[in-house]
Amino acid sequence: MLTLAHVLLAALAVPTCLACLYLLVLTLLSARLAPPPRSSRSLRFDIVVPAHNEEQVIERTVRSLLQLDWPRGAYRVLVVADNCTDATAARARACGATVLERLDTSRRGKGYALEFAFEHSRREGWAQALVVVDADSEASANLLEALAARIERGARALQVHYGVLNPGASWRTRLMTIAMAAFHLVRSRGRERLKVSCGIRGNGWCLTHELLRAVPYGAYSLTEDIEYGIALALAGQRVVYCDEAQVLGEMVSGAGAADKQRQRWEHGRFALLRSSALPLLRTALARRDRVCLDLALDLLVLPLSYIALAVLVLVGGAAALAWAHAAESGWLWLGLGAGAALWLHILRGWQLSGIGWRGILDLARVPFFVLWKLRVLLGRRSPDAWVRTERERP
Repeated sequence: MLTLAHVLLAALAVPTCLACLYLLVLTLLSARLAPPPRSSRSLRFDIVVPAHNEEQVIERTVRSLLQLDWPRGAYRVLVVADNCTDATAARARACGATVLERLDTSRRGKGYALEFAFEHSRREGWAQALVVVDADSEASANLLEALAARIERGARALQVHYGVLNPGASWRTRLMTIAMAAFHLVRSRGRERLKVSCGIRGNGWCLTHELLRAVPYGAYSLTEDIEYGIALALAGQRVVYCDEAQVLGEMVSGAGAADKQRQRWEHGRFALLRSSALPLLRTALARRDRVCLDLALDLLVLPLSYIALAVLVLVGGAAALAWAHAAESGWLWLGLGAGAALWLHILRGWQLSGIGWRGILDLARVPFFVLWKLRVLLGRRSPDAWVRTERERP
């Protein structure tokens, strides 16, 4: 029985402790990054906004983008009204956006909408770079400046910070704010310092047309952003992180809509883990490529709530073993060390989130959050088609 206990604890401890060590390293490297010198402000951008029945929020997003600190004649806002049955196209056009209407009921999804807009921009040959912003978002005024400064210094794929627009809506959105600060700010800063890829996060990313010609876009899964970021890495390209700019997206706060949104994200991420982790590892070993190795590790590191659950199970099992056999306390110390590393990572995310002390109180809800995510993960799989997130306010 003692041997069996050691085997079970080892099977749990090894992946859990490695994940926590990875997070600890990135936490220690998460100091603010210095911005590059200012650009010449001469690059031309197409800002692509994929939208499926987003009449409630599209005006706010377009107005935010039309107020960016960039020469007005050097960028366009292209709204892709994808299979829309509402007033998305009319409202976006009235606000000053260029609207591309797409109707294709057999090829549905954000990936197809992006491909449609990218091809339109390529044919026109006006823009030098493309920026993707979701239809429920607001961007910081320095968005294009942060991107252009790095493009002029050789970057070809870039990602700005992707955060939460409505953190005060509920305890769910506050926990999401902390989690996204840890996932996007803490990890991306560390990965940029290591000169690996921060990956594409779906909102607030950019690529040059030169790179798009070299690595054509063809990502259509539920996690099309991560999928294309992996394709870039396999082609030898890394995604550069822009720390000083941000795009904030609206997160759902109600249980019903959150269930559907989280289910799509979780199922999509686990499907991508199964299909891409091994190819990335093989490429990393064959080419001695740290970009592919880091992206494989990023896929293998589960969301924070699952790691927290694994740490709790490890500590609980190790404590039971130490109580039964006083000399067997090594696993307990290992579990407590992993828990401390994870807690430091979460606290750093909380600190950078700006959510305040109320966020610390919300962390007491983490056990319920974990149970909720497990229920969602084990629920019926979401369809692959583009399912619009339910909006909770105008």
